[in-house]
Amino acid sequence: MKATLGDRAIATADAKELVMIEGNWYFPPSSINWSMLESSPTVYTCPWKGQAEYYSHVGGPKDVAWAYIAPDADAVTRIGRDFAKFVAFDSSVVISE
Repeated sequence: MKATLGDRAIATADAKELVMIEGNWYFPPSSINWSMLESSPTVYTCPWKGQAEYYSHVGGPKDVAWAYIAPDADAVTRIGRDFAKFVAFDSSVVISE
């Protein structure tokens, strides 16, 4: 699967490596082209997954991706797989097979 912004792939991974949570595909950190993302000051705390860190695309747009660096243990149990540091994308990023 591929996460693309414009004509550039931000992430590429086999579908079996991804995790689906609440309608969002989460890509493993090793599949991310980190040179395209930079840390954002935006923070968010999900009531059941914990605190998320956001990332902006280098040069914009802002806050196109997020990850739970240390998800709550109950969230990992609920999902059935550790998704720490896995990255999900907002709707400006196209996810395709």
